Amino acid sequence: MDEIFETWLRRQHDEARALSDTSDVLSLAAETGAAAPRRFIARFASPTMVLDGSAVRRADGFAVLFQFPRDHLRSACDPGQLVHLLGPANTFHPNVAPPFICIGRVAPATGLCELIYQVHEILTFQKLTPREDDALNRDACAWARRHMNLFPLSTAPLRRRTADFSIDEMPVPASPEPRHA
Repeated sequence: MDEIFETWLRRQHDEARALSDTSDVLSLAAETGAAAPRRFIARFASPTMVLDGSAVRRADGFAVLFQFPRDHLRSACDPGQLVHLLGPANTFHPNVAPPFICIGRVAPATGLCELIYQVHEILTFQKLTPREDDALNRDACAWARRHMNLFPLSTAPLRRRTADFSIDEMPVPASPEPRHA
């Protein structure tokens, strides 16, 4: 493997692992046995929509495979090679036709964290263009346009917010003298 690509992959793994470690909704697994993994599975504990028979309902969680082709640093790749929906198989979104997720054009060297954020925003309906001429799933697009009041499904951040504060010890005031009548 190309040394530059290998170094880039290790950095992607480190950055995405740090994101996962500070997230309440993301867990990340990298392919095993590789010093510089090219494949990652992201599991999101975030809501999305599914088609259950003829009913559209909310589902808790989804999983996505990210895999980087060897020429990812040099050329734009087909998003269908890069991002794959693993589940739920009945995900119902204008940008989804399982296992495909339309994330738009992907520039060369687009990083894993950027892709994770993008997919999360799409599947939680934070990013939604309800134009049927631009939809991968036209039925989901028509449904979404009629139900815009339901979105976004979640605005929970991927990265847990941290608070940096300290509490200084305060002196305890002396008790007042008792009053005698």
